[in-house]
Amino acid sequence: MRLSELKNAGRSPRLPLNIPLADAAGPAELQLLSLLRVLPGQRYVGAGVWRGRPVLAKLLVGSKAARHFQRELDGVRLLAAQGLTTPLLLADGLKDGEGGWLLFDFLEGAESLGDAWKQVEHLPMLANEQSAVLADALGAIGQLHRKGLWQEDLHLDNLLRQGGRLYLIDGAGIRTETPGQPLSRQKVLENLGVFFAQLPKSLEPYTEELLVYYLLSNGEHALPMEALQKQISKMRGWRLKDFLIKVGRECTLFSVQRGAFGLRAIRREEEAAMLPVLAQADALLDQGHLYKTGGAASVGKVEVAGRTLVIKRYNIKGFAHWLKRFWRPSRAWHSWREGNRLAFLGIATPKPLALLEKRFFWLRSRAYLVTEYLPGPDIIERFAPYVESGEAPEAELLALDHLFAELIGERISHGDFKGHNLFWQHDRWALIDLDSMCQHASLSSFAPAYARDRARFMRNWPESSALYRVIDQRLPKDISSAA
Repeated sequence: MRLSELKNAGRSPRLPLNIPLADAAGPAELQLLSLLRVLPGQRYVGAGVWRGRPVLAKLLVGSKAARHFQRELDGVRLLAAQGLTTPLLLADGLKDGEGGWLLFDFLEGAESLGDAWKQVEHLPMLANEQSAVLADALGAIGQLHRKGLWQEDLHLDNLLRQGGRLYLIDGAGIRTETPGQPLSRQKVLENLGVFFAQLPKSLEPYTEELLVYYLLSNGEHALPMEALQKQISKMRGWRLKDFLIKVGRECTLFSVQRGAFGLRAIRREEEAAMLPVLAQADALLDQGHLYKTGGAASVGKVEVAGRTLVIKRYNIKGFAHWLKRFWRPSRAWHSWREGNRLAFLGIATPKPLALLEKRFFWLRSRAYLVTEYLPGPDIIERFAPYVESGEAPEAELLALDHLFAELIGERISHGDFKGHNLFWQHDRWALIDLDSMCQHASLSSFAPAYARDRARFMRNWPESSALYRVIDQRLPKDISSAA
């Protein structure tokens, strides 16, 4: 296959591919064996063989190929010129009408710090194993900044570890003020804000402690915590906004098709499994265990290929109901977006897997949402033995405190906080039924919504019960200082 033909190969070209390229030694074929990252029609990154040697290939095609190639090449050269550890560039080239290529030494057995983090993220916050990963990352970032460079797209997957050495990758994101001279304090704060904003919010109390690892590599500036926290908050807001745009468009994370006769959105890694589920959603509901049927919604537990899922179908009750619903986003879409919002923020909820919104010339009708199934009990069932004594397990009360703190911190109201919408799962309380959920832009909007949520939640138990009094004493009433 010619390099230029890749731009029409879509997201999953058939492998292996033999692509003729050339370097100073003359023409040769790149055998592309696997793909690691794809931006259809623009960028294909994968492992292959070049002149008998394993390589990591970055192939750039389409109308932006020349610009992307030059950015990547400039970044790689900046890293190498400053003596920073980065994979060796073996060959590169740019050909009009074809595209650009960069071939790097393949780091056999290398692991990204992103993968290393996934192995330890379940541990208690700032466990030794977590500290080791973050220390490596912040040390490398400090070295980068000390040399006058920064990584625009700074995240753990852009740091590779092999045999005790850390490699900086992705030259396309490398920027500089003055090469060889330490970055300005403002640029350091902005770039560290990008990094810390991607860590779980539960690590926020340890930011100052983690910053020590950075200062060991680059102590050029005093870094005020207030200014750093401002940058982190700014970047968190931007990342959430960007992510919520992605849940409704075709991208690396989501497979989305939108048209006059429907909207379908599926998590990319679930696409093969979810397409048949959406195709037979009504039949699966008819065969499954129904929790709720008729009216505005039907909800059921279904078994598909040995996997338990929950399908929620949003019904149209009649012509009058259709007139109210056809012109605005469906409740399935709202739940899809809000479920992904909670997952992004690290607040427990069943993972949203797929969405289908049926349309007729853009006019909406039935809609479906597919999520993971939570087998745990809801809070009514879980706390039933303790209603009169009030002696609910402290771990579960602390988890409830934590959930409310998260919701208050993010200014999120649920809208229907009955006990059947809160499930105990993996030592956390998980929220379901997100049709009315809202993240508020201001405290003045959030405060009355929180008051309604709290009042509805407390009505799950008799006001005269001991459990009511225990929970009432723990849950915040005054949220005037909420973030």
